[in-house]
Amino acid sequence: MKSALDPVTLAILNGRLEQIADEMDATLYRSAFNPIIAEARDACHGLYHAETGATLVQGTRGLPIFVGAMAFAVKAVIDKVAVDGDLNPGDTYLFNDPYAGGTHLNDFRLVRPVFRGGTLYCWIASVGHWLDIGGNVPGGFNAKATESFQEGVRIPPVKLVSKGVMNRDLLDILAANSRVPTSNYGDLNGQLNALDLGERRLAELLDAYGDTTVARAFDVFSDRADAMMRDAIRALPDGVYSFEDYLDNDGITPQRLTIALDLTVRGDEMVLDFSRSSAPCAGPLNIAYSTAAACCYVALKHVFTSVPANAGCLRPITFVIPETTLLGVKPPKPVGGYTETILRVIGVVFGALAKADPSRATAAPFGTINALSIAGYRGDGSRYVMFSFFGGGLGGNPESDGLNHANNPISMATIPPAEILEASYPVVFTQWALRPDSAGAGHHRGGVGSVYEVETLTDADVFLLGERGVYAPPGVSGGLQGGLNRFTWESDEGERSPPLASKVTDVRVRAGQKVRIESPGGGGYGNPWSRPPEKVARDVRLGFVSRENARTLYGVEVDRDGQVDVQATDRLREGKAA
Repeated sequence: MKSALDPVTLAILNGRLEQIADEMDATLYRSAFNPIIAEARDACHGLYHAETGATLVQGTRGLPIFVGAMAFAVKAVIDKVAVDGDLNPGDTYLFNDPYAGGTHLNDFRLVRPVFRGGTLYCWIASVGHWLDIGGNVPGGFNAKATESFQEGVRIPPVKLVSKGVMNRDLLDILAANSRVPTSNYGDLNGQLNALDLGERRLAELLDAYGDTTVARAFDVFSDRADAMMRDAIRALPDGVYSFEDYLDNDGITPQRLTIALDLTVRGDEMVLDFSRSSAPCAGPLNIAYSTAAACCYVALKHVFTSVPANAGCLRPITFVIPETTLLGVKPPKPVGGYTETILRVIGVVFGALAKADPSRATAAPFGTINALSIAGYRGDGSRYVMFSFFGGGLGGNPESDGLNHANNPISMATIPPAEILEASYPVVFTQWALRPDSAGAGHHRGGVGSVYEVETLTDADVFLLGERGVYAPPGVSGGLQGGLNRFTWESDEGERSPPLASKVTDVRVRAGQKVRIESPGGGGYGNPWSRPPEKVARDVRLGFVSRENARTLYGVEVDRDGQVDVQATDRLREGKAA
């Protein structure tokens, strides 16, 4: 008789469990009111260990940064239950506390126990980005926040549903603290429905294969991830590899912030030490320990792609993230701009690993989500809050150019389509295009950045929390940096730009005026003068690179018909393409 855990059974269980998380994701995407969930997929679901909260299963479409942080969130609920002693079938906990396994206040987590035969078997959880949760700035991205109280309402783990009965008082509190309560209520119900479906699907699986068999499979999957991560680390040479990058500023002062990593490889274990990073800052570019650890999880999964995505892959990893840095803050330090800081954390992990293994070196991506909020009143007097993030170029790599108009390497999220945003809010996109000369030059150039121009159809307030307006995405192996981020808006006095380059609040535009984002391109990989001239000419024909930059950055002379002038190119490149 075959063992219940033969390879075929394990493969089937792995697929079935991933499908449960994927189906939960799809349920929320299809039912959410908010385009950031419904279109951009700023959400995720997973299954978590009954006692530790460790990640057992994640889907293939949810945000990995959420999955990594959610283990800390589930543990926060476990700790609350240990104190309260009141856990029953039909309970669901809700919270958005960024210091207890959250990310920032807009991201609401629902955590539900799954019981089998009266015993807690595991937890299932959902997280999604709600449009507005109060605070000084519609949409929550307050670049001038110096305390979390200025970013919105903070909810610790509380029981939203008790034995299947909804706590209506809590719903009233949530509604009273949002500019768009209907949107939040729709998203909440979408998350509850996703948990309902996940619980049913898991019960069906357990009924078919048995509770013990599936529990043993969880252990096998975690042990396998552990072993594969150790193999990947063991393949790297022992040593200490350091890398650092910078954030433009904290939104309050112009001083740069340093994200520094010393990565130690020792046998089959790795230490990620961020002790040299900047101290906690006054503005909202701080993150909590759980968020920083989740960043590392995402980065490692990008590099070691074959390692299964569960908590086992983190067993060989030790994190050193002191509270004395902006990566391990406690309340009430503001964290609303966490999206920018996590990009830099992921980037320095990539950079340090590339020093350990140069074959993995990839130039920096554009490195900002450009969190744009436009808020006002429609003609019928109803309130609206439009929030969106935007794309740019990814970095060149050893095999290819970077992707044009891509999303950052933090998630499976997609950039919301212009048509959806225009249908949802009183705005019109007058430009949605690739940005010429924004890509870092290289043998493999960076991806091209983007241009987004939005006309408001009502008087509106505008807020932006971005990055890379001062420190451009760097290239590697001789490649050049990508273009800087640029944000402008129309005013009665002419075109304006923010003093701190990438962050702005307190901007008021009139109906018919426009705001404009010109996002960075990715850094380049390798010597630009070794790029094949025909590729440069093609970039010129496509409008990615100007003739002038083809000449000065690549040493390629392109004529007015978009063809390579071979003799002029040879003269330019003589001795420079080595």
